[in-house]
Amino acid sequence: MDKAISINDIQIRLTHERWYHITENHDEMAGYFHDVLDAIENPDYVIAGNYGSTKAIKNYGKNNWLVVIYKEESIKDGFVITAYFISKKPKGKTIWPKK
Repeated sequence: MDKAISINDIQIRLTHERWYHITENHDEMAGYFHDVLDAIENPDYVIAGNYGSTKAIKNYGKNNWLVVIYKEESIKDGFVITAYFISKKPKGKTIWPKK
């Protein structure tokens, strides 16, 4: 298990079980484990997700965006739900813009 610190200063867990689930469902994510953690700690921007989740967004070129969805369960703990690449800039209510 590895951890990253979110923009809200909350520790977000990425377990090996969750990573296995992510790479089984999104083959393109293989080899991007540390990029997922980096996106949580150093996002280009953050948007609100569904059901209280958060989406950390990191740009990887003109038409390549890494989206990491995680949930902050408490003021001290959270976990990664999933991660994937998409070709269009994600939209949603911006929670945090990089300055």
